[in-house]
Amino acid sequence: MNLNLPQFRSFEHDGLELAFFDEGAGAPVLLIHGFASTAAVNWVHPGWLKTLGDAGYRVIAIDNRGHGQSDKPHDPEVYYPALMAGDAAALLEHLEIESAHVMGYSMGARISAYLALAHPQKVRSLVFGGLGIGLCDGVGDWDAIAAALRAPSLDDVTDEKGRMFRAFADQTKSDRLALAACIETSRQNIARDEIGKIAAPTLIGVGTKDDLAGSPQTLAGQMQNAIALDIPNRDHMLAVGDKVFKKAVLEFLARENGG
Repeated sequence: MNLNLPQFRSFEHDGLELAFFDEGAGAPVLLIHGFASTAAVNWVHPGWLKTLGDAGYRVIAIDNRGHGQSDKPHDPEVYYPALMAGDAAALLEHLEIESAHVMGYSMGARISAYLALAHPQKVRSLVFGGLGIGLCDGVGDWDAIAAALRAPSLDDVTDEKGRMFRAFADQTKSDRLALAACIETSRQNIARDEIGKIAAPTLIGVGTKDDLAGSPQTLAGQMQNAIALDIPNRDHMLAVGDKVFKKAVLEFLARENGG
């Protein structure tokens, strides 16, 4: 685990102060983290910043609204994925980057898909981690997670998935009410025919023990230019830093970057 944090800066969009880091030179890669995570937890600690930086990329990562060092409103209406995709697009504009490779994990993959649909010219390629056909068909009932986040303590939570996310939120010292608001609206699905409009080359990586994401192969089959990757013996929480995933992403980016 890499604990050396890069310097974070901030910019304003949609009335919110949003934190990000921007490290290195080369072709830009924009990283969008998952629900209840942060840019540091999702991308720095598992080694992605170092992996991509050592490969010669400029690595940019945002703390999504409601997360990390960014503003944390408690209103569910501000957490639709299209709005968070707007934050990502605004960050690229703030940095004067015309287009980037975009990689998202779980909720971040959902945001990345919305970004690609709304701003296709900004997306050179896509990596979806931890999210397969669940992007279109849904990823189950998450109401128990919202309830777990609003519970007085972890001891009051009996739902297994709720306990997992509550413990994760407590561990990362997150604003639980902001996360509860976020989970209510950020799960918005994309219709299968709509996802087929994305033309950007896409790599979809999902752990073989991930019971949240849905099939990466089924999602790839709905898209114009996508390939699926099984990440062996990894669940939703552990797939993100997996060496098989990292190797596949580096090979994919090298191809799409003309290397």
